[in-house]
Amino acid sequence: MKITVTGSLGNISKPLTEKLVAAGHTVTVISSDPAKATAIEALGAIPAIGSVEDASFLQSAFAGADAVYTMVPPNFKAADWKAYIGETGAGYAAAIRNAGIKYVVNLSSMGAHLPDGVGPVSGLYKAEQAMNALEGVNVLHLQPGFFYNNFYGNVDMIKHANILGANYGSNDQLVLVSPADIAAVAADALINLDFTGKSVRFVASALHTNAEVAGILGKAIGKPDLPWVEFSDEEALAGMEQAGLPKEIAANYVEMGTAARSGKMFELFRKEGAVVNGKISLEDFAKEFAKSFS
Repeated sequence: MKITVTGSLGNISKPLTEKLVAAGHTVTVISSDPAKATAIEALGAIPAIGSVEDASFLQSAFAGADAVYTMVPPNFKAADWKAYIGETGAGYAAAIRNAGIKYVVNLSSMGAHLPDGVGPVSGLYKAEQAMNALEGVNVLHLQPGFFYNNFYGNVDMIKHANILGANYGSNDQLVLVSPADIAAVAADALINLDFTGKSVRFVASALHTNAEVAGILGKAIGKPDLPWVEFSDEEALAGMEQAGLPKEIAANYVEMGTAARSGKMFELFRKEGAVVNGKISLEDFAKEFAKSFS
């Protein structure tokens, strides 16, 4: 099959591309960075260099594909982050319709069943709705939990303050996921095309309270007593802005944190009795995380 992958050589798209190429498929990888073309070719894939915000480019990159994998790339310069995510999703939907694509695996998030109150995930709700409006197109929305890799953003906090924390509590449980596990689920879906209509598939690698997260990561870096500290929303916002995040982005992260604290973010996952289906544990990730402290 011919499959187009968005997301350049990111934490999900690169291993996904490797799996699809290894399975014998012709894979086109979209990247906005011309410097990535050689690395994409080295994977055995075809580079398509351009912006996913360019409608004509996107339709051309999708043309002739049997299936596509879509994800909204990060844009920390967006004046309205939720709107940017929703508009990018709508752009994907238009290109899918115009290119005659029949199968789509779309990267979304747990919490995307909520139109408001979940930070950037509210934008993914809009993206899902745009794709769900497509007639005659089979769309599988992957809804993963909180990425392990997000903890790399806390390295300076741990190094300089000897704490790990956010605006949710030590006893609040997170649904965690490895990007590699997401790539495996996406590859399986694209290879087998085992989905019809519009559907959701949860992806989870581990369930841990934040105190457990701090303990596991702390042990791996030689800080077994690393505490989890709950910040107020105001403290979290100020800290992220001080770290250099634009206020629009920081405010969205704070809102997402409040959704994790209230349980709204993961409520559908829990309501439907979903289970851990990934293979990479937090302890596995902790070994890689520790390299940031070597």
